Amino acid sequence: MEIRFLGTSSAVPSIKRNHPAIVLKSFGEVFLFDCGESAQRQLIFAKISPMKITKIFISHFHGDHILGLPGLIQSMGFRGRVDKLDIYGPKGLNNFKNSILNLGYCLIEFPIEFHEIDSGIVVENEEYIIKCIKTKHNVINLAYSIEEKKKPRFLREKAIELGVPVGPDFGKLHNGEEVEVNGKIIKPSDVLGKPRKGKKITYSGDTRPCNEMVEIAKDSNILIHESTYINEDNDKAEENAHSTARDAAKIAKKAKVEKLILTHISTRYKEDTVILQQAKKVFKNSYLANDLLKIEL
Repeated sequence: MEIRFLGTSSAVPSIKRNHPAIVLKSFGEVFLFDCGESAQRQLIFAKISPMKITKIFISHFHGDHILGLPGLIQSMGFRGRVDKLDIYGPKGLNNFKNSILNLGYCLIEFPIEFHEIDSGIVVENEEYIIKCIKTKHNVINLAYSIEEKKKPRFLREKAIELGVPVGPDFGKLHNGEEVEVNGKIIKPSDVLGKPRKGKKITYSGDTRPCNEMVEIAKDSNILIHESTYINEDNDKAEENAHSTARDAAKIAKKAKVEKLILTHISTRYKEDTVILQQAKKVFKNSYLANDLLKIEL
């Protein structure tokens, strides 16, 4: 898995920070979480082709999280995209769809499917499961988790003891299929070890601290959480339905995550390292995201 931060600012961009957008490369796909202005230009600096994006997940409909989407889609069309693009977001996405497709003079000839979603499973296949949950913002906001499905370890020696010949039957058993050997049925449970937990990443979008964030972030390898304000501006965080550095760190600690990555940083702070310092006092394994930061796990 590779995470790339295209933008780490909050409502207003700065010289150092672009509007919110995060790329996840994994499972042979490229996912985009939120799409602030200039996201497609940031993709150039990150050396990630927008044509490879398969799915886009929108947390909410504030402009700093969505206004890069019309331009990105139009650029895909200009470049001759033919592959389907899936876009997921809260209720209201279909209204935004009409705005995108009717904005300016453009021709979109590739298939786009818009999915209005609520809390629960968003996408699930053999390799991964993506879930979302509503959190506490001043508009509907969805936080997302992406979890790898890891197969149990295949017990090769055990399979050989049971008479399974080395070859295709090994693969069938590992994939959950029964096989017959000399008239005897060998079940996957006979040759598989204990279930293994895959890697998990959680993204908050914009939110006040809440139990819902703790729930969806539980046991994440990486929690990407908004940290718009420093602790001294908690009144502004409450007023604008955002989180402070301390809030994000408390969520990380309660959810027992491995690493906390702070993003969505207000431009009011000229020295943003104070945000990281405040988070580390509560949760030591905290890090501050900057534009184009790359994390591999």
